[in-house]
Amino acid sequence: MALDYVALGILVSVVFIIFYGIIAIHDIPYEIAHKRNHPHQDAINVAGWVSLLTLHIIWPFLWIWATLYREDRGWGFVNSNGEPESEEQAVLELQQQMKELRQEVAELKGATQGAESSKSES
Repeated sequence: MALDYVALGILVSVVFIIFYGIIAIHDIPYEIAHKRNHPHQDAINVAGWVSLLTLHIIWPFLWIWATLYREDRGWGFVNSNGEPESEEQAVLELQQQMKELRQEVAELKGATQGAESSKSES
């Protein structure tokens, strides 16, 4: 008789642990979104609860949706680290840098020639 109660207690404990585990797992995308200050974190939370009804079929997509956004760079589609957005823009930037370098070289040559001419005059 005592073993029946022990078995029932183990069964109830396992059911509660599995139930809590499912709830905790479904909430992971919302926690990621909350940590990243995602603009759609409430929608991700609601979709996580809906995913319980769909047996977590949409859960991987919620994980992806939550991880796409980062507060420091947004959705990741804009180059905010100084890189050009296109090859044409990169070429234009390089051409501009070349013009500036040529001007600096010309100024340095002029300053050097001016210093040499003043030395030769003295």
